[in-house]
Amino acid sequence: MESGRPLVTEAAASHSGGYQPIIRLGRVGPAIFVPLRVSGRATGTLMVANLTGGRLFNQETVRLVETFADQASVAIQYARAQADVRRLELMDERERIARELHDGIIQSLFAVGMNLQSTALMSRSPETSARVERAVEELDRVIRDLRNYIFGLRPGILADRQLNQALEALGEEVSSMSQIEIEVEVDGALSAALSSRSHEIVQLTREALSNITRHSRATHAAVRLSRRGANAILAIEDDGVGFDASGSSSGNGLRNMRERAAVIGGKLRISSSKGKGTKLRFTFPA
Repeated sequence: MESGRPLVTEAAASHSGGYQPIIRLGRVGPAIFVPLRVSGRATGTLMVANLTGGRLFNQETVRLVETFADQASVAIQYARAQADVRRLELMDERERIARELHDGIIQSLFAVGMNLQSTALMSRSPETSARVERAVEELDRVIRDLRNYIFGLRPGILADRQLNQALEALGEEVSSMSQIEIEVEVDGALSAALSSRSHEIVQLTREALSNITRHSRATHAAVRLSRRGANAILAIEDDGVGFDASGSSSGNGLRNMRERAAVIGGKLRISSSKGKGTKLRFTFPA
């Protein structure tokens, strides 16, 4: 994979070059390793092998395996392109739904609330006015919930931005909606290296900030993306009320974040205690 060229060996199991243990345990003898190239770079290998003591491979066989690897690479690239198309279609549909919720339903509910408030002011019955005000408060709660749904539906923030720009824009968006001061610090070089995983990282951050706005009662939050050795660290913390992180009930939000982190080979670690805020730390390969 480093050289991008085929490698042929007569006795892979006894080779001292650091092959995977499965090679030794499988008693692999003569072997051909051919790179799988996607978008111009090697992203995997295809191995064809005989057992120890088996027939050696000639150059004609090597060329045949290279041809097969090229065909497999085209299939992999096509599958990835199809997945990208489906993801873009999903993002467009989510954006459309979010736009319709914001421009249609929320505005209509807001107008109904204004009319109800006018009715309460005109009413001469304190009991009626109180009931109308409670209805208005309920409408306000529904509008807040809808805005949270819209917040989760909108992945289009990456449409014309790099990862670092998207995280900064996300922090500004959440801050303007929630009045929580949000600090964003991103390692620019690392964010460029993580461009293929931008969607998942932004959605992880979005979910975490959404939880902060709904539950933490925080006044300040921070989002930091940094490198530590071979790993990337996405840390999101707040100064809110916190919760008992040792409890068995972690809710759908945390479960969803763990599952999304696992998709990019990452893990979530939670540090929180009541009255002392919460810190989420996602660690995944850089």
